Amino acid sequence: MAYCILQIALDTPLDSVFDYRWPCEPGSEPAVGQLALVNFGRREAVGVIVAVKQETDVPLEKLKDALAVRSQLAPLSSKWLALARFAADYYHRPLGEVAMPGLPKNLRLSTTVALDRALKKLAKLEDAHDPSPAAMPVLNPAQQQAADAIGQAQGFTPLLLYGVTGSGKTEVYLQACAQVLAKDAEAQILILVPEINLTPQLEANIRARFPGVMLATLHSSLSEGERMLHWLAAHQGRARIVLGTRLAILASLPHLKLVVIDEEHDPSYKQQEGLRYSARDLAVWRAHQLQIPIVLGSATPSLESWHHAQTGRYRRLELRERAVKDAVLPRVKLVDMEKDKPKEGLTSALIAALRHRMEVGEQSLLFLNRRGYAPVLCCDACGWISNCTRCTAFMVLHRPEHRLRCHHCSLELRIPHSCPTCGNIDLQPLGRGTQRIEEGLQALFPEARVLRIDADSTRRKGSAQEAFDTVHRGDVDILIGTQMVAKGHDFKNLTLVGVLNPDTALFSQDYRASERLFAQLMQVAGRAGRAGLESEVLIQSRYCQHPLYGAVMRHDYDRFAGSLLAERAQAGLPPFMYQALLRAEAPELATAIGFLEQARDAVPSEDVVINDPIPMTMTRVHNVDRAQLLVESSSRPALQAFLRVWVDALRAMKSRVRWSLEVDPMDI
Repeated sequence: MAYCILQIALDTPLDSVFDYRWPCEPGSEPAVGQLALVNFGRREAVGVIVAVKQETDVPLEKLKDALAVRSQLAPLSSKWLALARFAADYYHRPLGEVAMPGLPKNLRLSTTVALDRALKKLAKLEDAHDPSPAAMPVLNPAQQQAADAIGQAQGFTPLLLYGVTGSGKTEVYLQACAQVLAKDAEAQILILVPEINLTPQLEANIRARFPGVMLATLHSSLSEGERMLHWLAAHQGRARIVLGTRLAILASLPHLKLVVIDEEHDPSYKQQEGLRYSARDLAVWRAHQLQIPIVLGSATPSLESWHHAQTGRYRRLELRERAVKDAVLPRVKLVDMEKDKPKEGLTSALIAALRHRMEVGEQSLLFLNRRGYAPVLCCDACGWISNCTRCTAFMVLHRPEHRLRCHHCSLELRIPHSCPTCGNIDLQPLGRGTQRIEEGLQALFPEARVLRIDADSTRRKGSAQEAFDTVHRGDVDILIGTQMVAKGHDFKNLTLVGVLNPDTALFSQDYRASERLFAQLMQVAGRAGRAGLESEVLIQSRYCQHPLYGAVMRHDYDRFAGSLLAERAQAGLPPFMYQALLRAEAPELATAIGFLEQARDAVPSEDVVINDPIPMTMTRVHNVDRAQLLVESSSRPALQAFLRVWVDALRAMKSRVRWSLEVDPMDI
C-alpha cells in the first residue's frame, strides 16, 4: 500500500508538529489546511495538516496512521496558515498551540456530529439578497473625507482614525464598509471591538444598515454551537461582515478586504493567558500580508499607534468635532477633596450636580473602577486586615453577598462576626467600591432610580445588555459603573459624569499607568452630552494641580501624548524599545528567582539587555510565588533572534519551575 506523510499540528505545549501515515495514491493526497483526527498518546486529537510529504526521517513502520480527514470542510487557506505560523514564531509558541485554539471547540472534537449539524444548519440559512445598504445619514465633511479615504484605499494602508468622543467614528466605519462591499461581491470585513458588552449595540447598527448582508459574531460568550455556526459562515465566505473580540483575529476569512479595530488603544486586545498575543498587532500584520487597508480608531490612540502616525507609517484621519449638530465636548471640572470633604464618597459639589440633573430629568454616571463594597475589611483595635491567605492581596468586602472575595484567586469566605486576631466585633470597611457607592446614593437620594453595572452585577448571560437597555430607555437616573460603562456606549440623555478616586493611578509603578488613566478619563467623559445637551464632568481629586488632569480639562490628547512620547524616548521605553518578559512560578519565591538567574546567564548577547530577576508586584497568587525577568533591545530583529536561541535554552533547562515568555508585555 502506498502511503503519504501528513505533518499535523496539534495543540500541545512543546513540539506540536508530528508525522502520520495516510494511504494515498499520487494526486489523491489530503490537502494542506484540512483537519485530521489522530491518536496522540492515550487520546484522540484533531489537528491541522500543515504539509504533505512522500518521505520522512522516521521509519514508516514506526509512524501511526491518521484516523480520518475532515473532507466535508474546506481546507484552511495558506494565508491563514501563514498567519498562524507568524504568530507562533513571533510569540515563540508551538504552531499547534496557536492554530488549534483559534478554531471552534466543536470543530476539535473527535466526532463530526457537531460539524455535520452546523453545516446542515448553515446550508438552510438564506443567502444575502440585497447587498445595497439601507439609507445612510449624511456625514459632516470630516466624516465623509475619512469614510472615502478608507473605502477607496488600495493595498496595505494603515489608517489611524483619531476622533474625539461622539465624533461619529462608528458611522464612518459603516459607510466605509458600504463602499468596500459595493465594490466587491465577495468582500469580507472584520470589525474588532475590545469587549463583549460592546458587540450588541454595534451588531444592531450593522444589521439595520445592511439588512441583506450576512453578519457573523465571534466572542467567548457564544455557546459552542453558535460559535461553530458563525465561524463556518466566515470560513465559507458567506458572512460578509464579521464582528468580534480579540479571538476573531484568528478567524478564517478567505475574502478579507478590510479590517477595522475600534478603540484600538484598549488593553483588552492583549491576551493575558496562554498565547499572549496582541490582536491589534496581529491585525496589522494580517492586513500587510493580504495587502488590504486597516483602520485603527480611537479618541485616545495608543502611544505606539500615535508614534507610527507621527513618523508616517500610518496615515492619520481626524474628526475634531462631535457628529451631532451643536454638540460640544463636556466641561471638565476638578473638585478638590482636601477642601470639599466627601460624604459617602461624594463631595458636596458632585451631590449638588447629581440633584440638579435629576430635577431636570437628565441622567448621571458615576465612574469608579473598583467593584465590591470595600477594598478591605479592617479592625481598628489591633490592625487586622482582610488579607487573602493565598495571595499578596486583600480580600474585597462584598457586603450584599455577605462574603469576602479575592479577585485574584477567587477564594471566598464568610464575613467574620469578630476580628480573628483580637475578637473585636466592630470591624470596619476601608475604602469604597461600587456596591458601597450604590448604598450611599440610595441613602442620599431615596427617590432616585440607581443602577450599578460591573462584573458582579452582570454575571448572568445577557444581563449586561439588559442593564444597558434599561439605561437607554431612560429608566435610570444615576448609573454607577466600572470600566464596563466607560467606552463605546451612546447614552443620549446622560449629561453628568462624576469620576471617583482616580488618584491611585498617578503613583503606579507601571509606566503605562498615566497613559491608561488619561484614556480612561477621556473615554468616560465622552459618555456625556453626546446628543447635544449641555454636559459636565466632575473629577474628585486630592492632586488637582497634576498636569494629567489639566490635559483632561483641555481635552488635549495631542500635547499629552507628545509629552509622554518624549518621556518614553528619554527613558528608553516602548515604543522606542522592544521588550520581552520571562515569568517564573514556584511554591517558593527563591526557587523562581533561582530559575530566572540561571536563565539570565544561559545565553549571552551584546544586542540585548537582560535585567536582573525581581519578584512580581503581585508576588503570590493561589499559593504560588511569582518572579519576572525583563529583556530589552532597541532592535526588534535583534530581540527576536535572541529569543529564538533563548527559548531553546530555557526548554533544555531541567527545572520544575513553571515559566512563560511574553513578547511586547503590557504589564510589567
